[in-house]
Amino acid sequence: MDAIFKRRSVRKYSGRDVADDIIKKILAAAMSAPSAGNERPWHFIVLRDKEMLKKVSECSPYARALAGAPVGIVVCADLALEKHEGFWVQDCSAAVENILIEVAALGLGAVWLGVYPLEERILHLKKLFNLPEQIMPFAVVPVGYPGQENVPSDRYDQSKLHYEKW
Repeated sequence: MDAIFKRRSVRKYSGRDVADDIIKKILAAAMSAPSAGNERPWHFIVLRDKEMLKKVSECSPYARALAGAPVGIVVCADLALEKHEGFWVQDCSAAVENILIEVAALGLGAVWLGVYPLEERILHLKKLFNLPEQIMPFAVVPVGYPGQENVPSDRYDQSKLHYEKW
């Protein structure tokens, strides 16, 4: 549970490299996410090339953090694997959340950069990676060792709870 409460959106990185075995642990966590009908529609593009990280960062004005990260993970869905229409969004969301939690558990930092459902961002990544028709880019997650301290905060909000009725 500690990793859940320590997780913060990290947008500045120290520049220290992230080892391949760490990335494998992060991706194993992503692939351990639940999915509708166990379809596991996700695919991951791991980026280390600085020029490619910069090009991907241009998909959104909020994606600048990617250009300064040592690693980026592009989370995509294979729509051809869809057993339950539309649930790939939840499946990929669970995979991204698992990435963020594992990153925090390993002492690294990351931030969820949304791509889907914004057509401009989708088209940018489809073109950049020459993605097949059935592959939908969903999100990008820069990963690295934090370049600043992000202090956990208590986000529990009693006013958001309702029992038995609204």
